[in-house]
Order: sequence, then structure tokens, then C-alpha cells
Amino acid sequence: MAVSRLENGLREFESSVPVRNVKLLLLCSERKLFTLSCQTFSACRMDKELLEELDKNDVITDSRLFAAKHGKDHQDIVGVMKSIGCLGEIIATTEKSEQKWLLTQEGNKTLEQGSIEAQLFSSLSAEGDQLEDLKKSFEGFSVAFGKASAKKWVTLDKSSGKVMKNTSSIVDDVQEDLGKLKLGEALPPKTLEDYKKRKLIEKRIEKFYEIKKGPDFKVETTKLATDLTIEMIQNGSWKSETFKAYNFSAKGVPVVSGHLHPLMKVRSEFRQIFLEMGFSEMPTNNFVESSFWNFDALFQPQQHPARDAHDTFFVSQPASCDKSQIPKEYMEAVKKMHSEGGSGSIGYQYDWSEEEALKNILRTHTTAVSSRMLYKLAQQTKQTGKFQPTKLFSIDRVFRNETLDATHLAEFHQIEGLVADYDLTLGNLIGMLYEFFNKLGIENLRFKPAYNPYTEPSMEVFSFHPGLKKWIEIGNSGVFRPEMLIPMGLPEDVSVIAWGLSLERPTMIKYKLDNIRDLCGHKVNLQMVYDNPLCRIEKH
Repeated sequence: MAVSRLENGLREFESSVPVRNVKLLLLCSERKLFTLSCQTFSACRMDKELLEELDKNDVITDSRLFAAKHGKDHQDIVGVMKSIGCLGEIIATTEKSEQKWLLTQEGNKTLEQGSIEAQLFSSLSAEGDQLEDLKKSFEGFSVAFGKASAKKWVTLDKSSGKVMKNTSSIVDDVQEDLGKLKLGEALPPKTLEDYKKRKLIEKRIEKFYEIKKGPDFKVETTKLATDLTIEMIQNGSWKSETFKAYNFSAKGVPVVSGHLHPLMKVRSEFRQIFLEMGFSEMPTNNFVESSFWNFDALFQPQQHPARDAHDTFFVSQPASCDKSQIPKEYMEAVKKMHSEGGSGSIGYQYDWSEEEALKNILRTHTTAVSSRMLYKLAQQTKQTGKFQPTKLFSIDRVFRNETLDATHLAEFHQIEGLVADYDLTLGNLIGMLYEFFNKLGIENLRFKPAYNPYTEPSMEVFSFHPGLKKWIEIGNSGVFRPEMLIPMGLPEDVSVIAWGLSLERPTMIKYKLDNIRDLCGHKVNLQMVYDNPLCRIEKH
């Protein structure tokens, strides 16, 4: 019998039929037999109370006052308004706002426990306490002592080194003021600014609503049907049913789709900048490269430390490339430049090894691609008898045997640009760098002399970082050496200027990442890939 009564009560309750036995429902609530139903019951009661208030007074000028009057949180009343709004134009609401001083978390703590200076006063013994002991035991002592001293509550006895009380009792004006502010009383502007500096209060925009009767206002409401069910069609009840209007402005279920990795978003922006400047993209599909194109063609000696196993990944199978893939005449010219020199250079004066040059590696820089493209340009010049000035760029992966840490990976992306033309100088390089980095929104540049085996002169590029408030390195640059260009067959009066930077560093700055392993590798959070916005570099 008891179970039957309970089931009937719950059934009536959920269908919004007036409940005959409220005591039964309260009993169910006390015994935690249901939770959702009680919340729904409370919301139904608030719906009715709000509509009865409107029926009586025509308007509720401030939804906050209505919430306070009924002992409810304001957001609960906002929820009730939206619930009624779903039933049609029963009420009309107007959103309003006002700036208001509200207590911060620290302010509420001060209201409850007293100001930090009052707490210091209360903690002092009648004989006073040692200054050094208070510094260790009382959190925020410096601020508390400064405020209490200014109010002449305490003083420092320099002879004994003790902090002493100046008075037998105090009135905590800060705590009192915060209490007044919470009750809505006004405080002097100077006092408000002082409390704001102490982070006890903050100015917020508080939203509330004016509620009026709508065109279809009524006190008693019925729940609208949201779906056309099979049962409605079978029994014909859909003909007399009132359906909830469709909200065609509502957002649909997000479509599951692929997402671009942040690196690819930034890469796309850099690529667009190069294309806007008239550059052509180089093919970078060779991750495995011969040491010849990666090092020797760039006039990098075979004894250079970068060619050791602790800096470079060597391929074990096949360990060497096919000799026929490298033009014989060009290989001999490179060998001669390394061993003997030429065109005013003495070279490196060592026995150049063909075996070393044919070793396969994972390319350590995309400049290996640049050497191939410049050689191709030289051959076209020989065939046509005319040199064609060229602007090229590449953005792709390179590999180095690095120790992994927060800023280094064994695999990363390199951005490289080069310009080949007659009589280019260091001034042309600096001008191009300013133009390129201005496109990235970076204007304040500095250049520092550097050394690279295949560029002379060479420069490191620095920019002032306003957030870090210091100069940081953002790239490397230089003019390709004649020892690299002449064996290719390029005219002697042709110069090539080039620069490069990583893709990972600007991406980490753009997306506020401080560990490169959060950007690449097996520990990457895929949600980060889904959530990060499109990359939009502020181009100048």
C-alpha cells in the first residue's frame, strides 16, 4: 500500500499534476528516494511565485531583489525565467547592468577573519613578540606591520627588537567597511581605491533583468510537448497537443572532423608570407639525404663536428647512396674545392673522401635542398646562356641527434628562404630580413656576427621580446660562400643570400607553450590540437 502511494505521488509530481499529498513527497525527499523530482518541484513553485508576483504588480523591476526576497540565488531565478520563456511569450524580459564593487576571495576572507593588520594586533602578546620570530611565523608580516604601524596600533621597540601593542583595543575599520559594502552601502572613493589596491574588492558589471507581462501572460502554465511520438500519432492526441516552437537559432551537434596541428597552422601562415613576397616553394620530400648534398656541396669539411654520429643520424640500410645519383663533374669540382681551393680560396687542404660523401643520413637541415636547387639553377644557366634571378623557400622536417629537453627534439621543422641574383650584398640581406620579419609583425631587429661553414659573412638575428623584456635569437642568416657556388657553375658575379629559423619556436610563442614535448611527440594532448584556434599572424 505504501509503495503504491509513493508511486502515485511521484507519477503525479513528474507530470506537473497538483500533488495531493505534499507530506508524502517531503517524506520521500528526507529518505533520499529521489533528488531530481524535488529540484523540479522547487522550480515549479518558483515559476508560479514569479508569475503571481507579476499578476499582482505588473512588473518586477529588478530580478536580484526578487531572488533576495525569496531567499534564492539570482542564477536560479534566471533559470526560471528561461524555463517560462520556453513556453511562449508569457513574460517579457529586459537585460540591464550596473557597475558594482564586490568583495574578492581575499575580501570575503577579510570580512570573515578580520584585516591582516587586526590579525597581527590580536596575535601579539601583552609583552610584545620578537620581530624576527614574527617574520617567520606570521604570513604577510611586512604588509600587516606596515598597515598596523600607520594606524598607530603597534610599534617596534628597537632596543629589545620586539613588536609592541600601542593600545589596549582597536576597531577593525577594514572589516566594518567590507561589511557595509556587502550590504550595499556606499564608501568614500579614496577608501574604495585603497581596498582595490589591496585586492579586497573589485569592480564588476552585474547583470539583472526587468520582468514584465508578455502578450500571452497567464499564471497557470502547462508543459509543452517537445516531440511528436508514435503514441500521439496512434491515438490522435497530436491534434490537440500544444508543441514547443522550434529554435532555429540553436546550435546543432558539433560535426566530428579532422583538425590541423598547431604546427601546420603556423606553417601555413609562413608559407603564405613567402608566396606574397614572390618566393617559389622548393620540393622537400627527401628526408634521407646523402652526406654529399647535406654537407660537402655546402663546403662543410668532412672533419666538421656536425658530421659526427653524436650530431647526425646515419642510415644503416642502405648505408651509402648510388654514386650515379651525383653528377660526376660536379663531385670532382666539389672535391677540388675542398682539397685544393680555387677562385682565391685555399680550401681546407685535406684528402677528400668519396666514401664519406656517399654516406646516407637523415638530413640535418633543409639547406641540403637549397644546394640541389642552386645546382639545378646553374645547369639551366649553362643550357640557356642566361641567368634567371630566383627566390626560393622551404618549410619541412629535419633531424639531429639532440639530447631531448623542454626546448629540443631530435626532429623539428626548419624554415628557409634564399635569393639568388647579381651582386647581392650584406645590405640586401639585412633589407630582406627586415621585410620578411615585418610581415610577421616583428620590427625591432638586431644583428650579431656569427660563423657558418657555408656562409660568409654570417649573422644571427635577434628581436626584442616585449613580454620577456629581453633580446632573443629568432634566426640565422648569411651570404653563401663562393666556394659553395662556383663548383655548381653559377656565374662569379651571382650572390645568394639566405636565412633560416625554426617553426617550433614561433608556434610555442603563439600558443603559449613552454615545453616543446607538449607540441610534438607521443605525450601531446590531442584535446590541445582540437581546441587551439586558427593561426593569424598580425602582418604589417
